[in-house]
Amino acid sequence: MTKSELVPVTVLTGFLGAGKTTLLNHLLSKKHGYKCAVILNEFSEVSIDNQLVVGVDEEILELNNGCLCCRVRGDLIKSLADLFRRQKRFDYVLIETTGLADPGPVVHTFMASELIERLRLDGVVTVVDARHIDKELAEAPEPAQQIAFADVLLLNKTDLVSPSDADRVEARLRKMNSLAVIQRTTHSQIDPARLLNVRARELSAGMTLPASTARPPELEHDAHDHSHCDHEHGHCEHEPGSEREGPGHVHGHHDETVSSFYISDDRPLDLKKVESWLTEVIRDMGEKIYRSKGILQIQGQPKRVIFQGVQMMFDARPDRLWSVGERRMSQLVFIGKELDEARIRRGFAECVAD
Repeated sequence: MTKSELVPVTVLTGFLGAGKTTLLNHLLSKKHGYKCAVILNEFSEVSIDNQLVVGVDEEILELNNGCLCCRVRGDLIKSLADLFRRQKRFDYVLIETTGLADPGPVVHTFMASELIERLRLDGVVTVVDARHIDKELAEAPEPAQQIAFADVLLLNKTDLVSPSDADRVEARLRKMNSLAVIQRTTHSQIDPARLLNVRARELSAGMTLPASTARPPELEHDAHDHSHCDHEHGHCEHEPGSEREGPGHVHGHHDETVSSFYISDDRPLDLKKVESWLTEVIRDMGEKIYRSKGILQIQGQPKRVIFQGVQMMFDARPDRLWSVGERRMSQLVFIGKELDEARIRRGFAECVAD
């Protein structure tokens, strides 16, 4: 198959009771033009979720032997391969994980198995319960992982919280995952076009960061400029006692076990130094890096170099030529658990070309 012929896959995840099955029912009941194969995975012996799925004309394949995680990855691969062997007609795959599933192994399945010849991971959609997410993050590790791996975060049940609480929760999600698009919903109702075939996992996909995370292009590097700091949230990298800000300034937040931070720098990088640095980061910290993505300005390279990684798996390649008049700068985002931000930051600074 050519890349354009690969069947897209969307993974629906979220903690118990967030509204995943409601979202799935909504997607299957709408006219979106896709013939979907659906994989449901219910942890208990009784398939409650299957009973809740509306009776629509879709191919539903159910795995009822555990979470979509390492111990059932083989089943996922086999089941999807069986669909192709049986020549079932479908042009989209939806996978609903259990509320206790870590999305990491599912993502790896589409990066390191025979499925890459037929399927492409389009995106991970995480449904978040606006009313209960604070409690869930405090009591269990899974919600933070599900948020970190997301390409789209559905802040659901916003009708059950005040506008100020919704704003506060959204800000917290943004600190944890600065790459994801956040959509507010009630009863998981959303236009399917915002979730399906969005190509969020394409290596060349755009990297849009919110204004509070991304540094405005017009700002020049200035050791005394505080205008881009997150004072609203009490964060500034160059308060007294901290390192002086300069090129390669990192915007980050440290109030979460899972967090994200952003690096931007307009100085050219040395390719060999970058390769060595990224190899070291993946080797030493890969298991804690849930997501990484970036655009690199390499000295002597007329094209942008783009990369993205999921834990220990990493891909990079030259992209398009830098446009005439385009500001050339490196931009990187890291999302993970208990990341050594200072070490990553120092390593990046050492990659600047002489």
